[in-house]
Amino acid sequence: MSGSDLTRRELMEAAVVTSGALVGGQLMPGAIPPAAAQGAGAAPAPLGVALRVNGTEHRLTLDPRTTLLDALREHLHLTGSKKGCGLGQCGACTVLMDGKRVKSCLSLAALVEGREITTIEGLAQGDELHPLQVAFIERDAFQCGYCTSGQIMAGVACIKEGHAGSAQEIRDWMSGNLCRCGAYDHIVAAIQDAARATGAVRGG
Repeated sequence: MSGSDLTRRELMEAAVVTSGALVGGQLMPGAIPPAAAQGAGAAPAPLGVALRVNGTEHRLTLDPRTTLLDALREHLHLTGSKKGCGLGQCGACTVLMDGKRVKSCLSLAALVEGREITTIEGLAQGDELHPLQVAFIERDAFQCGYCTSGQIMAGVACIKEGHAGSAQEIRDWMSGNLCRCGAYDHIVAAIQDAARATGAVRGG
């Protein structure tokens, strides 16, 4: 990052000041000097951000408040990660960060520089689908498909974390990903198939 870019500390301070000014303005009218209130309402300066996504580095100029999800969808046009609740509750936006699952709607893009981000678009190896993608197709583990990319990314992490030993264990560790169509039995079966195919668990 260049010297003109915000540091992590400055970015967090700006977020706290902006949110605090909003709440303070509602609860204690007149407590904020007019000049400070005017500054708090101004849009923050654009920020240079380097994101490494699916093995490729991308240099973007973003509003510091841009979430990782919006950076992926609106700036990199990787629309496989879906925008659902925007609150980290549905899991439709799940991606892998350094191999671990995260809700991209809750992560600021400016704070994930240097991390390896993997989206559903980067899961396959060329034309060869990931074993869990294959299992989702074979098990018909989706209906409307809106949650599918998040389910698959969370499922890949679930297997890698060693939490695919039983159907109940999978259900417990996949509880952060919701399927409004109710295809949970098929999703669990697909994860079990992929876990066996990758040698993560043994069984017939």
